[in-house]
Amino acid sequence: MDLSAPVLLGLAAVGAVAGFVDAIAGGGGLLTLPAILLTGMPPHLALGTNKGQSVFGTASSLLRYAHSPLLDRRRARIGVVPALAGSAAGVLAVRAIAPAALAPLVMVLLAAVAVFFVVRRPPAGGGAHPAPQPRPRILAALVAFALAFYDGFFGPGMGTFLITIYTLLWHDPLDAASANAKVVNFCSNLAAAVSFAAAGLTVWSIALPMGAGQLAGSWLGAHLTVRRGQGLVRGSVILVSLALLLRLSWTFLRG
Repeated sequence: MDLSAPVLLGLAAVGAVAGFVDAIAGGGGLLTLPAILLTGMPPHLALGTNKGQSVFGTASSLLRYAHSPLLDRRRARIGVVPALAGSAAGVLAVRAIAPAALAPLVMVLLAAVAVFFVVRRPPAGGGAHPAPQPRPRILAALVAFALAFYDGFFGPGMGTFLITIYTLLWHDPLDAASANAKVVNFCSNLAAAVSFAAAGLTVWSIALPMGAGQLAGSWLGAHLTVRRGQGLVRGSVILVSLALLLRLSWTFLRG
């Protein structure tokens, strides 16, 4: 697919903004997938290309979080293999079941996430990072597999849902939850990107320029999360949840 240099620069800029948002609160696909579709690309190619470019962003933000005290390395090690397997299984399952059937449930969950973070206030002394709540290793593996399967199968809000789950179950501060979500998010994107690329469903002439934008935007978003902490993540999660809810509602009502 041949696109002009200004269009490719515009797509790279979209990738940068999406990576910035995604590194903080998830939801980068809210920007990148519509931008890719605007090029006239068929939906199945757009999905593969979107995964091809997003893997650069999650890699960049994960690298920044790995050099901070926010990342729970024990949980990260547990989640890698289940996330890879779950995402690959989700990509395979999408051929058998219509993902749009999930839309009403996902809309309800996104609304619940927004309400939860509006009501829930960060604890006093929010800059502190206490040890995460101990949980069985199998629970971390199951969460990684289930959310990665969802990401490979459908996807909207996956990173936001992970942040919410880590906040609820492990009692992570919001900035730590965002960092920990990036481990599963990266593995999920990697497995899906490889699956789509192996099937010839990735347009690299678009994915690579957007990926370059993702590298810069995601690193900056992760860096600000490390520096600014929970308040930045809380506000971003609420906004991303509402934006995803509106987008899914509009798509669902249009049929």
